Amino acid sequence: MESEAKTLILVSPATAASNNGNWHTAHRWAKFLSSHCDTALLGQWPENPSVRSSLSRHAEPAAMIALHARRSAPSIKAWADACPGKPLIVVLTGTDLYRDIHVDADAQRSVALASGLVVLQDSGLAALPRAWRGKAQVIYQSARALKPAQKSRRTFCAVMVGHLRDEKDPLTFMRTALAGFPAGVRFHQIGAALEPRFAQAARATTRQAPCYRWLGDLPRATTRQHIRRAHVLVNCSRMEGGAQVILEAVQSGTPVLASRISGNIGMLGEGYAGYFPVGDDAALAALVRRCASDPDFLALLQQQCSQRAGLFDPQEEKRRVINLALDAGIGALRR
Repeated sequence: MESEAKTLILVSPATAASNNGNWHTAHRWAKFLSSHCDTALLGQWPENPSVRSSLSRHAEPAAMIALHARRSAPSIKAWADACPGKPLIVVLTGTDLYRDIHVDADAQRSVALASGLVVLQDSGLAALPRAWRGKAQVIYQSARALKPAQKSRRTFCAVMVGHLRDEKDPLTFMRTALAGFPAGVRFHQIGAALEPRFAQAARATTRQAPCYRWLGDLPRATTRQHIRRAHVLVNCSRMEGGAQVILEAVQSGTPVLASRISGNIGMLGEGYAGYFPVGDDAALAALVRRCASDPDFLALLQQQCSQRAGLFDPQEEKRRVINLALDAGIGALRR
């Protein structure tokens, strides 16, 4: 007699329309898991029992993986109430790990209810309160490796990728572009402005700094080509769970300049030479100038990034994500 089919519920409050790192993680994990087990990617796990019943008509919901402790808190609580004892894995984002689980009651409840936790880079474990570290593991995100581009010899381009919001600190990149650079140095910023003040700042920077361009929100494939052709990717974030754009740069042959925060150190390593203090546009400007004028320094950053590339291999991420399903007791291949 065949055993009853089981479904793994994957919850992501981010949607395709948001075009952010959390959505890309959820979508990628759903693809990994769908070759292994029945998987349902949902925006939320319904609190209404009748709606849950319609979702589970053909297969028993056996485990949940939820991205974002705070934003998925209603789904996490509804699952814990409806499915006590069934595996519940919570994937901690940057705002979860470095802010919300320390101050927000809903995020704290999510972490307490979880049977397992996932952080997206090694330094994330140290950021967890000690009581929760025992149920946490690291899964690095991944991206397909792209053939490195032939970089322009006439211009030097620094690109920053990420929607314009406080956590990403887009204003530091804009201030850096205003610092005065030789002809040929370019600053390109990609991402939607999530608050009007950031759009206003980007437009003002465009008027004041001919070297700066705000390209707005772009499709992921287009963005990856911009990263691939750039000489450096800049990450100015105040907090990061594990920046997708950093690993996309590494997997595209583009070195990184990054704010010295736990999430970036977990991606690039403690000894990486391309860090600058959070919010320090003068330090970032000095790094850009050095990269543009010192080929040996740029080559050092490239070498250090290449040494981290193995962490971001899609097959390794897939193996670890499928192991989550195995550990949750979903071991049968999709029939």
